Amino acid sequence: MADKLSPEERSLLMARVRQTGTQPELIVRSVLRRMRLRYISHVGSLPGKPDLVLRDFRVAIFVHGCFWHNHTGCRRGSLPRSNRHFWLPKIASNVRRDRVAVRALRSAKWRVAIIWQCQTSDERRLVARIRRLAEGSRK
Repeated sequence: MADKLSPEERSLLMARVRQTGTQPELIVRSVLRRMRLRYISHVGSLPGKPDLVLRDFRVAIFVHGCFWHNHTGCRRGSLPRSNRHFWLPKIASNVRRDRVAVRALRSAKWRVAIIWQCQTSDERRLVARIRRLAEGSRK
């Protein structure tokens, strides 16, 4: 299946994709604030630069887009049918980088949570999960 956009239009569209401050990330931040949990965003000194860090609980949270990080079993995580020679290695390198970061954080005694884009739509489940994370790592 051919791309419906010209290369220039596709380039402009892809340039608008955000890396920080995405909608799913903003939802998780909002939940954390309402739960009165203090967090730091995008801590560059930690492996993988986690999206959110609950330092008091030693929890690193990654908010992953289902497409960009290949959320298996999710309809948003499916690969495009066009330009697969580009997308397969791109997404595979994202997944590989994620695995390395999680391994490094866990070996440094951090608890790691990955919250997928599709999981941010059910706020009750999201709150319950964050509560379990915080309670499970109380100092």
